[in-house]
Amino acid sequence: MSTRILPAVGDADAIRSITTLLSQLPDAEPVAPVVDSTQLIDTLARLAAESVDELPEVVVVHERIGPVPALELIREVALRFPAVGVILVTSDASPGLFQAAMDYGARGLVALPLSYEELASRVQAVAQWSIGVRRHLGTGGDVFTGVGGTVVTVCGAKGGVGTTLTAIQLALAAQASGRATALVDMDLQSGDIASFLDVQFRRSVVDLAAVTDISPRVLADAVFRHDTGVALLLAPAEGERGEDVTDRATRQIISALRSRYEVVVVDCGAQLSGAGAAAVEMADTALLVTTPDVIAVRGAKRAVRMWDRLQIRKAEETTIVVNRHSRATEIQPPLIQKITGTSVAATTVPAHYKELQSVVDAGRVHELEAKSTVKQALWGLAGELGLVKSAEGAPKAGRSRGDRGAVSFRRRKEAGG
Repeated sequence: MSTRILPAVGDADAIRSITTLLSQLPDAEPVAPVVDSTQLIDTLARLAAESVDELPEVVVVHERIGPVPALELIREVALRFPAVGVILVTSDASPGLFQAAMDYGARGLVALPLSYEELASRVQAVAQWSIGVRRHLGTGGDVFTGVGGTVVTVCGAKGGVGTTLTAIQLALAAQASGRATALVDMDLQSGDIASFLDVQFRRSVVDLAAVTDISPRVLADAVFRHDTGVALLLAPAEGERGEDVTDRATRQIISALRSRYEVVVVDCGAQLSGAGAAAVEMADTALLVTTPDVIAVRGAKRAVRMWDRLQIRKAEETTIVVNRHSRATEIQPPLIQKITGTSVAATTVPAHYKELQSVVDAGRVHELEAKSTVKQALWGLAGELGLVKSAEGAPKAGRSRGDRGAVSFRRRKEAGG
């Protein structure tokens, strides 16, 4: 049986040397390499959504892969795709790095410059381990395929455009439809989810920032179970403590959440920190909320361009949500789409603040009446995004990460098979 091997290598020279050597291994089926961490996760998620059997047995990660550092990328692959064995290729073969790679979830380490014997030995051992894991998991319908929950980030083009309200209502809609949902306040300096939902809780996302291995018990201790059923991971009460939440910690926290919840909604606020950027980069769907006015739309355009420059997310992978929309406004969604270069959600949120004022002032946004046109629009948006069960199978707004033209690893049919 052939072993499917996916190289994740960013350097052109390294790609040539690794793929050439992999092609010489017995029973090896190397596939087209991916060139960055985002493409690797996208490709694996796409294949896992079809079947665990579609995943490659071995992923070879080069030490200079980016933008996510190699060890953090290995951790994410290990958490989300436990049936895939990862080998780290590195010029540092010290015992310290070997131990670190194992701690992060790698199944093997190969030193540079590559040798045929060492690479063949590691690939064979890791492939056998992967096959054993898949045999243990079986092929039943309840097998964890590694995709995990859907992560949606909600950012604001500027302050006051309705980012937090949008995030809360999306989470409420998903939970009400029967999906286990977590709502994360990643607006670390000025998060308001606790105020909007009248919650007082001593723990926050900061309590997870220094945890190396977030177990289910540790995660359960950090979240607050709201009356609506939504699991809340709140921003710290002291804004300065938000600096403790690094981009590395954010990736680990979101990976832990998506492995335990069907939907994870992350409120990133209007000022994107390193933690918020990491969340947007990991998200299946990234929303950017704006209002139909010149200042907000300019802010949205700046945010989209910045994300592209920093390789956080491309414009076509971002979806604009237009809040406080009215047919009387001069700036309409098609114009916003043209200005920003993003997709725009078909569902717009009407400008009816009077419906919201009493529940916002009382900190009881979850009690917004069902007849509210704002609530109806935001819950409709949740359906458009595929966050509610009744909308499964409906086309999602915008272009998600998994839509990229990832390669297929379907097994080649054996002659006469």
